[in-house]
Amino acid sequence: MPGPSMFFPQRRARRGAALTLVFAGVLATGAAAGSWSADAQGGQKPTEARPPSRTAARPAGEAVDEAAAEGERLVDRRAVEEAAEQAEQDGKSGAEAAAEVVGRTGDRWSSVYSSHEYEGFERALDGAYIGVGLSARRAGDGRTEVDGVRPGGPAARAGIRAGDQLRTVDGMETAGRPVTEVVARLRGDEAADEGSGAPAGAGTPVRVGLRRAGRSWERTLLRERLVTESVVVERLPDGQAEGPAATRIKVDSFTRGTGERIRRAARAAARGEGILLDLRGNSGGLVDEAVTAASVFLDGGLVATYDVRGGQRALQARPGGDTAPPLVVLVDGGTMSAGELLAGALQDRGRAVVVGTPTFGKGSVQVPSRLPDGSVAELTVGHYRTPSGRSVDGRGIAPDLVVRGDAERRARTVLSGLRGGS
Repeated sequence: MPGPSMFFPQRRARRGAALTLVFAGVLATGAAAGSWSADAQGGQKPTEARPPSRTAARPAGEAVDEAAAEGERLVDRRAVEEAAEQAEQDGKSGAEAAAEVVGRTGDRWSSVYSSHEYEGFERALDGAYIGVGLSARRAGDGRTEVDGVRPGGPAARAGIRAGDQLRTVDGMETAGRPVTEVVARLRGDEAADEGSGAPAGAGTPVRVGLRRAGRSWERTLLRERLVTESVVVERLPDGQAEGPAATRIKVDSFTRGTGERIRRAARAAARGEGILLDLRGNSGGLVDEAVTAASVFLDGGLVATYDVRGGQRALQARPGGDTAPPLVVLVDGGTMSAGELLAGALQDRGRAVVVGTPTFGKGSVQVPSRLPDGSVAELTVGHYRTPSGRSVDGRGIAPDLVVRGDAERRARTVLSGLRGGS
């Protein structure tokens, strides 16, 4: 079976490729926003809870790791598909019927997406999308807020900031609406979803209504084709206060090619110097890219196990990784899913010291079902564990060294000790 992908809806490749398992969630929501698929761009800390708004229930008779799920029920895929099919036969929306079934459950990671939302996710997997350069989240009171703003993008140039309330998009009130619907309208997919035209392209306008500190205003933004850089490499010079020289590899998300970019960065690091693998704010992405990244630092062996409706599967690193350079992994509450999988693997295998604050705790597994109208129901089927058998879902990864202040400086101090002992 193909390996899983994380934080993007599982996709059916249009050229006949097999379906891949997914851990869906935050990154998908940000990408659907047509906004910003890398939640920690520019060093901003992402909000720790930004799930899709629709949720799901357990199929009768299917096994689940109750300790990992902590009461979370698995979705009855058959019930979702049958509801969609019956609605289509009755001349109603299959996607809406499926969303109603999913919405009656308690699984915040399951959701229903239109075909055009799904196409947007596929584009974002390649690190490119049409949007306005912002990510959105649902606040606790049902409002939609701007969670992050891409530096230099249309939203940033208009003065929009993280924390601004996003009240309207092209006249549509956002309060109480699914984040996926709001962000699809930001991206310009609503015309295609409603059958009245093609998705909006670069250069098309979208008017947003905002509120900040009691002041309300509107701005018209022009959508652009935006490209995300999932990996940023920086050589940190030697400094008495900051620590010894090191290479910092900042990974914002696991889109296509991320694992290979990490490999190239690690190979280019100066011999004898340590590596800071910075996963703070990493919103997840493709699991096979996270496994490729693990293979950079491990000489084969187990990366993680995951269950799919009671059956256990294993993810293995490829042999030949470089186990010599001292390695410290930086994490925080915004480190999610595929980022947690990588951090947990390197920690459990004794390959890295993990520094920072506890991670988010997103370890559930989703698979998609294509509905009669072309929409996709992405439903939770199980959970994954680290090589030592630790459950991540609802717990996260606990750092070896908890640092709530200057984590990078402390990490470089740890690197110095590792290098001295090597």
